[in-house]
Amino acid sequence: MTFDAQKNIEDLGAFVAASPTSFHAAQEVARRLEQAGFSQLNEREAWGSDVAAGQHFVVRDGAVIAWAGGAGEKASGYRILGAHTDSPSLKVKPHSSVSTAGWNQVGIEIYGGPLLNSWLDRELCLAGRLTVRRGSELKDFLVSTGPIARLPQLAIHLDRSANEGLKLDKQGNLYPVWSTADIENDVLGFVAQYAQNERGEAERINSAHIVGYDLLFADTQAPRVFGGANEFFASGRLDNLSSVHAGLTALERYAGGEHNRRAQETVMLAAFDHEEIGSASRSGAAGPFLEDILVRISAARGENTEEYRRSISNSVCLSADAGHLVHPNYVGHHDPANHPQPGHGPLLKINANQRYATDSVGAGIFALACSKADVPYQEFVSNNNVPCGSTIGPITATRLGMRTVDVGIGLLSMHSAREMCHVHDMAFMTRAIEGFFTL
Repeated sequence: MTFDAQKNIEDLGAFVAASPTSFHAAQEVARRLEQAGFSQLNEREAWGSDVAAGQHFVVRDGAVIAWAGGAGEKASGYRILGAHTDSPSLKVKPHSSVSTAGWNQVGIEIYGGPLLNSWLDRELCLAGRLTVRRGSELKDFLVSTGPIARLPQLAIHLDRSANEGLKLDKQGNLYPVWSTADIENDVLGFVAQYAQNERGEAERINSAHIVGYDLLFADTQAPRVFGGANEFFASGRLDNLSSVHAGLTALERYAGGEHNRRAQETVMLAAFDHEEIGSASRSGAAGPFLEDILVRISAARGENTEEYRRSISNSVCLSADAGHLVHPNYVGHHDPANHPQPGHGPLLKINANQRYATDSVGAGIFALACSKADVPYQEFVSNNNVPCGSTIGPITATRLGMRTVDVGIGLLSMHSAREMCHVHDMAFMTRAIEGFFTL
């Protein structure tokens, strides 16, 4: 199957635009999987033996796990692409409507570790999930407004030292403005107008019946290609929707290919939520979601406990999360011998203290996958004076005991409201995952 890098980056832009929050990302993955012939399973219902093979997926809150089963043989193992759907953001607090000096504002908490200054002077939307009580039942609705809010900077005339070191007070300086004081509804009532049901249809709800919500702000500037040769791509939430999209695209292509019909292994996309805040949730990588799915597939295959453990031992997880390219204005922050460059392929992420899960065998597996896909790759390691971040990789390896390898595309401006990458690196990453799925 041929691969068009330009169409791929346009598709990534559409995917990110449709995914302002983890809940929307999981919904968009589900929508595309259904179009590709996958069937959705309900965790609360009994599963038959047919789920071990075929093409299926499960959505749990803002996370989704999908798989394309081959022959469904016992102890045949899994090839898993792990990623996460959430990104650093500003999350709405309870009792969020605040009025100050004639401005209506929204009270927020910091979600994850965003570059706070990058959120200033941007037109923001509110998006997420509303939980509504209808009689004795609860029902969830997704919402996403247009641009309604902004975090305006203080003018230089009122702070002459701003360019010498901007410091933002997380409680006092980060409440977005969204209206003037004469507006009829509070922010929750306003957002309720944008409710959509599980079919993506607008549905009118009474804001007085909202009993819970997970609402976050997102930048509304559209993703776009730019650069002297149109080689760059700028967008919000590339960490880590870039990996979710690459895994989804590779799975769609795998499911439609001949290899899927003769493969013994089960190929899987596991896109978790809450990575940016430690993954410790029912839909995060530190929770039971992936293990729950693997155990149920194992039961559908008729595996006993020993065969299940053999299957896990035969499995590999490619933990895909964005990494760092060398920043040309801050070269000293990077390792002097390992300089990942834009357009030179995905990163193999390595850390001596297992902040990344890659070991020598895992490095060899990724090398084979890239060789099969005919794509380059490059190694990333941190400067010894700069603390290394982590991923779902070590969590997955610890949680399940399967071999895990950390990889990802390189970015500039990671955790900014708007990040950037190289167009070719996205194409290389997707093809590398295809190579991994078909090893």
